[in-house]
Amino acid sequence: MHLLRDAFPDARGRSRLIVIGLGNAFRGDDAAGLAVARGLGDDPRVVVHEGEPIGLLDAWEGADEVIVVDAARSGAAPGTVHRLDGLAGPSGLRGSTHAFGLAETLELARTLGRAPARVTIYGIEGERFAAGEELSPPVAAAVERLRLELRERLGKSAAGGRQAPDGGARPET
Repeated sequence: MHLLRDAFPDARGRSRLIVIGLGNAFRGDDAAGLAVARGLGDDPRVVVHEGEPIGLLDAWEGADEVIVVDAARSGAAPGTVHRLDGLAGPSGLRGSTHAFGLAETLELARTLGRAPARVTIYGIEGERFAAGEELSPPVAAAVERLRLELRERLGKSAAGGRQAPDGGARPET
């Protein structure tokens, strides 16, 4: 007689990580977050989100850690990748191309108790946001660098070890 094992092993002690790419595929460099997410392949932990950021409240439901990738417009050189703690406050997240921006969404999530324990925002500094344009060369290069970094990060998350506070894997004890 064979015993049937639980198809869903106990996930206690593991961090549920989700990567969300935001943007508008029809506005040049505004598609940077989408390009990163799509470049990560068919991974159930990766979400491509073309709607307003308010929809993220449902997209990250149940996640312990969320990485959001979006285009940025701060005046830095195109292709610059900004990394921010999404729960540290709204500073640095203003200037969104969305009606209800990422900063407002995070603020609402905190107020409603629907924010993940950890949110990291990667903003890729854009150059061109006109309708119908492709990614500019410096943004395309930044997308590729960040895609490789996040692919490695997702690999560590799936390795079975618990997550350290800095995102690195640490051995089980």
